[in-house]
Amino acid sequence: MRKLSPIQYTIRGVPSEVDRVLRQRAKERGKSLNQVLIDELTVATVGHPKRADFSDLVGKWTPDAAFDEIMASERQIDPDKWK
Repeated sequence: MRKLSPIQYTIRGVPSEVDRVLRQRAKERGKSLNQVLIDELTVATVGHPKRADFSDLVGKWTPDAAFDEIMASERQIDPDKWK
């Protein structure tokens, strides 16, 4: 399946209040303004957010000893519960 190239828009005349709200959302979500605009346009037109694409997370796992310890404790079998 061939991926379509994304389409680019240039938008002029954005009211300052709209700009302020969108930039605030971007800051709160830890996303770029461009990504927030795409998210907002997608929800406004399609009615739901786009599917998550986790390909940008591949290879970005950071080892966390505390997390590993918690997971190891969760994997312990309680013999009394298996009687």
